[in-house]
Amino acid sequence: MYGENASPNAEQPPEQPLREQPTGPADPAGLALPAAPGVPPAQVVPARGALLVDTSRGDRVGEFRGVAGPYWSLRPVGGGREWEVEPRFVRPALLMEQLRARTARLNARSRGEVL
Repeated sequence: MYGENASPNAEQPPEQPLREQPTGPADPAGLALPAAPGVPPAQVVPARGALLVDTSRGDRVGEFRGVAGPYWSLRPVGGGREWEVEPRFVRPALLMEQLRARTARLNARSRGEVL
């Protein structure tokens, strides 16, 4: 029993609500117009606060904070120093990873380590 996972996780990454950045010029009403032909589509940016996994740092879970040039800013769920990562090394957090990160935050909060 020890060292073996009796029920392995077969879960696939969930579909997170993502929003696209406008690619073309904006009209006076503030709506984005379609991009010119031959222009690649806009990079899909997650909603602020979405939990993501940084695969370049050993599957570290972080909360999406925003875009900083070509990088995305992530912050530990329990608070702490933000770090930047290339979007190609980021994937949505599995439900189990989200639960683990939020539970760690609540445990730290109960110990008085996090506000």
